[in-house]
Amino acid sequence: MTARSPRTPGGQLDRPDGGVAAGSSVRAGGTSAHGATPHAAAARGAGLGGAAAHGAGLGGAAARGAGPGGAAAHGAGPGGAAARGTAAATWRARQMLARAHWAAGAFASYDYDRASVLRIAEAVATAAHAQAGRYAEWAVSETGFGVVEHKIVKNEACSLGILERYRDDDYVSPRIDSAGKILSLPRPAGVILALTPSTNPVCSVFFKVILALLTRNAIVVSPHPMAQECCTDAALLLAAAATEAGAPDGTIQVVLNATVPLIEALMSDPVTDVIVATGGTAVVRAAHRSGNPALGVGPGNVPVLVDETADLAAAARRIADSKAFDNSLLCTNESVLVVQDAVADRLLRELHRQQAALLDEAGRDKVRAYLFPDGRLNGEAIGKNAAWIAGHAGVRVPSQTRVLLAPFDLVVGEEPLAHEKLCPVLGVVRAESAERGVEAARAVVRLGGAGHSAAIHSRNPRVIMRYGTRVPVLRVAVNAGNSTGSAGLDTNLAPSMTLGTGFVGRSSIGENLEPRHLVNWTRVAYNSDASVPFDDFAGIAAWERPDGPVPGYPHASNLPGSIEGVLAAGARAAGLVAGPTVPGGAGASGSTAVPDAVREQLRALIIEELEQLIAR
Repeated sequence: MTARSPRTPGGQLDRPDGGVAAGSSVRAGGTSAHGATPHAAAARGAGLGGAAAHGAGLGGAAARGAGPGGAAAHGAGPGGAAARGTAAATWRARQMLARAHWAAGAFASYDYDRASVLRIAEAVATAAHAQAGRYAEWAVSETGFGVVEHKIVKNEACSLGILERYRDDDYVSPRIDSAGKILSLPRPAGVILALTPSTNPVCSVFFKVILALLTRNAIVVSPHPMAQECCTDAALLLAAAATEAGAPDGTIQVVLNATVPLIEALMSDPVTDVIVATGGTAVVRAAHRSGNPALGVGPGNVPVLVDETADLAAAARRIADSKAFDNSLLCTNESVLVVQDAVADRLLRELHRQQAALLDEAGRDKVRAYLFPDGRLNGEAIGKNAAWIAGHAGVRVPSQTRVLLAPFDLVVGEEPLAHEKLCPVLGVVRAESAERGVEAARAVVRLGGAGHSAAIHSRNPRVIMRYGTRVPVLRVAVNAGNSTGSAGLDTNLAPSMTLGTGFVGRSSIGENLEPRHLVNWTRVAYNSDASVPFDDFAGIAAWERPDGPVPGYPHASNLPGSIEGVLAAGARAAGLVAGPTVPGGAGASGSTAVPDAVREQLRALIIEELEQLIAR
């Protein structure tokens, strides 16, 4: 029996490519990289505003404690356990963000010239690339999603591949436009909160960290709980490499043991300068509602059109390779194949040569029933291979089958196969003409994936132009597999794991995320009157040059040392831990270590008391 994820208000569902545990299900087309977890709601409960079993959703209620504005199931009021949990989470968030804020300030203010920044980014990218295989294996083992060999490709592309793409771009030095009489000074975003998915976990960490470094930003990585271990290890590896190469202490941090209140606190804290949210509708909208700037992306549902002018053998190879890539975990994977009638049979024969199995009516119905019980995508099929899915659906196909082709007649909302499928099952629709095919592709995107991406295999520029104007997406891959094409790996689009869907997709950006989106420019503009001269800025340093190395983060004197004595003494006095009271009170040596849970509880109590004193 397959568990299903709950609906969020408004009928939306959290995306299954991360937020729900293996074996859970969601509505077709409602996929997301963050889903119903601490990033978008509670790890085992409701979507935005709903109730959760082990922690409140954003603004919702929880069985073990309420989020802001919510009620706790055990009756804890504002001064009870729920409030203390929220206070502790807020304290943790502020500590992380304070350190990140200091690092961002040091990175942007000290004399980190372009060469220094490239040295740091290269050290981090090299460390990441060297471990691409290990993290690929780890990600598949931890999440149960995808193909190791393909995750290696993504990890390598998002490490040294990203560095090489932007090596010649300068996001650090002032730009002087003598003709326009404008001096432009780079102003990094500051502190980036990066939410990363379970479907493309480690490559997303690599990608966002390197973009942050190239633009002199600090970054706090919040991994998806289903990929917590591999992403945490990867982020710590990159942090160590960055610090060793000269980056300020705290430039790269990772959220450990994420909870809903902690993620809420990180997202809403004014020290967070921008949120980069990779996920579906729930997490992206939560990021935009946080009150902080957010760069969010939306779900995909990619149509691919093959018209009568296409190179059918090449199209079949590219479509099959793309659909099988990492078992369709990239949101850019083809969802529905629209093929012109005149070449449909020949294309299907070519696809058969590429180990794509065409299902008969009975087989299609079995696969549909397995993938979409009650119209919701079966989460256990996400990221699994075609033969595995066929076997679980009760359909016999050759063991080497890479893609299942599921034909249907009409692109309508009632047809589950017309919605996004994060697995190697490709819907197939025939069209009488190229023009009808364009309209069918448009209908696919109207069901889901607005603003995302589409693909076309054609040699007719008029059809390609028509496709680009009629289908409401912001990137179209031509004669290329869309998984890697729209992601910029097989085209000259910016290589990216974060694809903006623009206004039509309710996203704040409409391009593939790249470094320039994480830096603003202060433009010092002179009077345009020719009689007003433009000054010579050559040789003037924009940033402060320190006498020595950048100092470490200035830890408060009452944190790592003396506070331990206070916490230990307080815990013993409260009877929470065993052991004698330490003579001398705060800062006394030889004190027994305090359990983390007790420490967090005591810190929360201290914060609550201080807040009450201040309120008086």
